[in-house]
Amino acid sequence: MRNPSWQRDELLLACALVVQNGWKELRENDLQVMDLSDLLQVLPLHPVETRSVKFRSTGSVSRKTTDLATAHPSHQGPPTRGGRLDKEVVAAFIARPEEMLAAAERIRNVAVNGPFQLPAEPPDPDDEAAPEGRLLARLHHARERDPKLRARKIKSVLAAGGSLRCEVCDFSFAETYGSLGDGYIEVHHTLPLHVSGETTTSLDDLALLCSNCHRMCHRSASPEEPWRTPTALRALLTN
Repeated sequence: MRNPSWQRDELLLACALVVQNGWKELRENDLQVMDLSDLLQVLPLHPVETRSVKFRSTGSVSRKTTDLATAHPSHQGPPTRGGRLDKEVVAAFIARPEEMLAAAERIRNVAVNGPFQLPAEPPDPDDEAAPEGRLLARLHHARERDPKLRARKIKSVLAAGGSLRCEVCDFSFAETYGSLGDGYIEVHHTLPLHVSGETTTSLDDLALLCSNCHRMCHRSASPEEPWRTPTALRALLTN
């Protein structure tokens, strides 16, 4: 049986080891490789029935660190047969090393402090491509869908005399859809989970957005710009 391809979360963890090792590969008998092998085997990213007995073995983890190390632009010699996603993760670590190391550490904490089960809903393509990895993207989106948090934010805006309009484009669901859109708006965390880490969310950390602008805040334009704040998106829209 062929094991499933490496997902971004797994690559973030492996690349973090490579970065911390001076962008050099790690051998199979390295204690960090053994630890990562154990960790990857408990991450709920691949169904058990798709895994062979060698799933994320120390040998496969070591080989992946070689793929990542040889994908670095400074590597002397030809790269090994890494995939497109390997190169994207390497580029992200080069562009934003501290942020990506923090994301890897957050994924590790989620895995260690589990059990963590992914929602049963169909996977979102943007979740699969999220710079911070699938686990953190799902956790971030779950927070944004928290009905209590959304209700508190909306109540505070209305109490201050405001209206439920997108903070980026000024769109109003009520004005466009009448009674169907009355009282509806989406709530967005302005700082992604992989940047903020585990934190208590205040209402000032939230923004009211229409569905389109919400999506654009989450959408990655490049490894150098994996997400944007509502303020940045508003500037982009204005320009």
